[in-house]
Formats: sequence, C-alpha cells, structure tokens
Amino acid sequence: MNVAVYSGSFNPLHKGHEAIIRFLTREAGFDIVYLVVTPQNPFKDRHSLPAGKDRYNAALDALSRHPELKVKACDIELKMLPPQYTINTLDALKAREPENKFTLVIGADNLANFLGWRYHERILLEYGVVVFPRKGYHRGHAKARLLKENPLYKIELLKAPLVTISSTQIREGLATGKDMSKWLM
Repeated sequence: MNVAVYSGSFNPLHKGHEAIIRFLTREAGFDIVYLVVTPQNPFKDRHSLPAGKDRYNAALDALSRHPELKVKACDIELKMLPPQYTINTLDALKAREPENKFTLVIGADNLANFLGWRYHERILLEYGVVVFPRKGYHRGHAKARLLKENPLYKIELLKAPLVTISSTQIREGLATGKDMSKWLM
C-alpha cells in the first residue's frame, strides 16, 4: 500500500485536516493516510498542549464520524521513547509494515525549515515528502534550496487548495467564547 504519514499535534482535528486527508486519498494517489498523533512537537511550547493520549482519543472520536475517509489514527509515537524524531517514526512504521511504501506529509512551513530536522537527508532520500501549500511560504524556493543540497531528494509539491483554518485559530476562538463547531471534524 501507498501510505501517507500525516503527523501533528491535531489540537484539535479540524476541517482543514479533513480536506488534506481527502486530497491525499482522492487526488494524490495514496491508499490510506496514517494520522500520527505526536506527543510533542520540538518546535512548539510544551506547556500549552493537552496530553498525547487525550488528543489521540479525540482524533479517534473525530474520525469515527467520517467512516468514508481512508484514514487510520496512529499512536505509534505515543509509545516511543523520547525524543520522537520523524525518522524514527518512519523507520518504525517500515519495520512494522515492510510491504508498505511510506511518504511524509508536510506543509510548506515545514519544508522551509526542513534542514533543521533530524536526519532530514534520510527522510528525503528513503521516504520522500509531499508538501501542501501554506499561506506566506513559497514551496518552490524551499524545494530548490533542498534539491541544491541533493538533487535525489524526493519532494513533491501538491497542487492542493490552500487550507485557511488552523488549530491555533480554533483554540483562540474557543478561548474567547466563539462557536467554532463548524470548523471541527
């Protein structure tokens, strides 16, 4: 199977995530999306994030309302010893399911900073990335910079619609008492 590995905090899982999942399986040729709930993003504040198990359970709940989606919530990182580097997650998935092909899903903001990721070379050579657009980030420039480092890197820029909602916006709206239910999965 061709598996898209979509990892993140998913705090909360929202309609933008749903749109990305749908695009991956309907337009980008993936058989299934593994939604990997991360315990802690090393680039984010540790104190503002609910426990990984709570976010995983919330993801299971949200996905249960969308049985038509070709997606599976995955808690593999919640069971790994820290630090949970993406390369370790990809390697663990490959060891567990050697018959599958795994590709990492990232946003353009992550591609712009990919040189700072642990073992980014291995990720780009062995697994590859598919990249969604993000407002304020030029994916073409980031891809060109990475390919200058190694032209064999596997980087695909997806021709997907721009997702305009974020988990941060939803959390901020909820904190001020706004009804954000139309944005939640």
